[in-house]
Amino acid sequence: MSKRLFVGGLSWGTDDEGLRMAFERFGEIDDAKVISDRETGRSRGFGFVTFADDGAGTTAIAEMDGAELDGRAIRVN
Repeated sequence: MSKRLFVGGLSWGTDDEGLRMAFERFGEIDDAKVISDRETGRSRGFGFVTFADDGAGTTAIAEMDGAELDGRAIRVN
């Protein structure tokens, strides 16, 4: 599948570390980044998680798409 996953529907309070912690049980993470607005610094409500191997990404999509993170249902693909 893919090593880099899009994660949408994030709470404004979710940060890079929170995103990493939510996905690290699926495998080694190379990068976890919540995208923020350049001017305000506020989260834009989405981010990306990059895994070290494809298998972990496939499992994460299956288990986390529609799951709740920080009070919000997230989309993972």
